[in-house]
Amino acid sequence: MGSGTSTQHHFAFQNAEKAFRAATLIQRWYRRYAARLEMRRHCTWRIFQSIEYAGQQDQVKLHDFFSYLVDHFTPSSNHERDFLNRMFTEKTFPQDAEMEKLSDYESIEVPDSYTGPRLSFPLLPDHATALVEAFRLKQQLHARYVLNLLHETRKHLVQLPNINRVSTCYSEEVTVCGDLHGQLDDLIFIFYKNGLPSPEKAYVFNGDFVDRGKDSVEILMVLFAFMLVYPKEFHLNRGNHEDYMVNLRYGFTKEVMHKYKIHGKKILKILQDVFCWLPLATLVDEKVLILHGGVSDMTDLELLAKLDRHKIVSTLRRKTRKENGKPATTQEKATPPSCAGRPTPWFLPQSRSLPASPLRLVSCGAPRAGRSSSIPCSGPADAEELARRVRRSGDLELDRGRQQAGFPGSRAQGEPLLVTPEADSDADEPPEPTPEEWKQVVDILWSDPMAQEGCKANTVRGGGCYFGPNVTEQLLQKYNLQFLIRSHECKPEGYEFCHSRKVLTIFSASNYYEVGSNRGAYVKLGPALTPYIVQYQANKATHMLTMRQRISRVEESALRSLREKLFAHSSHLLGEFKKHDADKTGFISLSDWAEAVESVLRLGLPWRMLRPQLVSSSMDNTLEYKSWLEGLAKEQLSHENIQSSLLETLYRNRSNLETIFRIIDSDHSGFISLDEFRQTWKLFSSHMNIDITDDCVCDLARSIDFNKDGHIDINEFLEAFRLVEQSCTEGDASDCPQATNTNDSGCSKPGTP
Repeated sequence: MGSGTSTQHHFAFQNAEKAFRAATLIQRWYRRYAARLEMRRHCTWRIFQSIEYAGQQDQVKLHDFFSYLVDHFTPSSNHERDFLNRMFTEKTFPQDAEMEKLSDYESIEVPDSYTGPRLSFPLLPDHATALVEAFRLKQQLHARYVLNLLHETRKHLVQLPNINRVSTCYSEEVTVCGDLHGQLDDLIFIFYKNGLPSPEKAYVFNGDFVDRGKDSVEILMVLFAFMLVYPKEFHLNRGNHEDYMVNLRYGFTKEVMHKYKIHGKKILKILQDVFCWLPLATLVDEKVLILHGGVSDMTDLELLAKLDRHKIVSTLRRKTRKENGKPATTQEKATPPSCAGRPTPWFLPQSRSLPASPLRLVSCGAPRAGRSSSIPCSGPADAEELARRVRRSGDLELDRGRQQAGFPGSRAQGEPLLVTPEADSDADEPPEPTPEEWKQVVDILWSDPMAQEGCKANTVRGGGCYFGPNVTEQLLQKYNLQFLIRSHECKPEGYEFCHSRKVLTIFSASNYYEVGSNRGAYVKLGPALTPYIVQYQANKATHMLTMRQRISRVEESALRSLREKLFAHSSHLLGEFKKHDADKTGFISLSDWAEAVESVLRLGLPWRMLRPQLVSSSMDNTLEYKSWLEGLAKEQLSHENIQSSLLETLYRNRSNLETIFRIIDSDHSGFISLDEFRQTWKLFSSHMNIDITDDCVCDLARSIDFNKDGHIDINEFLEAFRLVEQSCTEGDASDCPQATNTNDSGCSKPGTP
């Protein structure tokens, strides 16, 4: 009896010991598994962010390139000057009378067949709620109601201060939401989970409502509607994407014109004005500062509170002001800088991110130090006046070269026009922000926090700064604040504290890069101002995936984007690989591969860690780099029937080419007219010192018009670029950047298929 009991205890002890060992092994295995998944997730995240920020740098470079062209171009006639004003700027910012004309919604008839939402003003809570439901059901708001809503929104925003004040005394709590970027599902989910706006439930939306996502228009309509219904409880801050120049590249302009083909141009004009009137920041109980990007060591809330925010049409480029209001000297005005004598800025076409010219179509004329003879001057006095005027107009908030869809410039409401002999031509021009005002706004819209002390330029984004914990602490102490809430950066969990929990980043667009890539979040502030974070995933499909499946799906998307980036720079990579292959063996070490890739792409990624996903096979820790590059090409060529080198060029420059097309298409018709092409080509030829006649330009335009319909569409534009690249690759490589096929008249034409 006793012996049997002892045996049972022995076996029980052995089983328990095995169970403990098994549990320990399982725990160790799971920790290693989770660590590997986290490493993969972190690496994937860095890929997405690096590619995103590289795109922002390209945008700034392209914009600066066109700015430079206009600043150094002197029109030879009123027609050319008018074209530049229409293409790049507007002489006047829409005043009340013009805005009334733009907002002439009453003349727009709503057909009886229209089944979408209808609005009447003043708006009631039911109107805003019905709008949310209609958009959830994929209905579209008629252009009449869009214009009416924008008109009322502008009237409200004009009355608001630069820095809104919100108090928790009048509501139970204040909910702060970050970037939405056109993702309507996230906005609807926030309202569903947190409740619709009401006198007891105040909201602050912290900028970047538009771009990237497909429902930016709908998000704006909902936000504007609730702001009009609850003007004291619903607040909007401006983000860096509430900027018509940024909208050209990231999709909002295209979305508006696609949804409202007839009235889209009018809607875009009013929206530019509305964006300029959005407040810059919000203060909760005078203790919590909410702004989109961040701060710098020069941030001055008092200056931000009193500057004319309407002057900041775009933060991409500051206008050039004349010191003390004095015009440039006669010598400066009369003598345009020569191509040979002027320094070449870093952003000009030799940069890796820009094509050598929009079409790489360059005449074979010899370079000269002066202006092209095809752009004559009508006399010294005339040249001085034209040079002065184009320099001023060229600085009026240039987007990547032009004001899409006839966008206006900016002039403060009610500012008197000073009519003097000198200023007569400039009387209608908008007021220019001072360098200090411009920098203040750029810093709060574009900056990011960093762990290190100090403040330095944000070279990753191309705008704003990086600010350290000491900068945050100085600002908090100076203005007696508790902490900052900002957005601007996508975070894996939807939020992130930094600077000893004195800076809180909130990002509300879930699944921003890919389904499962990140959560969205918002923060609730009660009277105690203790932040309460709420996280969510708006996409139901995400909840059906395991953690491993989510990470694998996101990782696959990131690596696909990275391979496209590598393929787009194949030629540069090959040249860099050859530098490491001094003996011309065709092989390089994997460490040299990682060094070469980083030197070309400059993404700051852990290439050695990524090597197994990007380099499928290697012998003796070496890589046959030509075969590897051919493998990258095959992945892309499986979808495109285009020669590898040509497709590489299109991959690298497509975003820039599409933006250039929209710049030239000044009336946003979707086609480039002969006149638009001729005037723009004169701008490029002037910069590049090419002597090209109007007949040559017309021949060039006709050769690009492949279907001979009298206009150039986007496909013909890209095809011409591709064919020119093909003609370059078939000729002498050394001549490729400088000349293409030319005829006896000195006119340059694209290659033939």
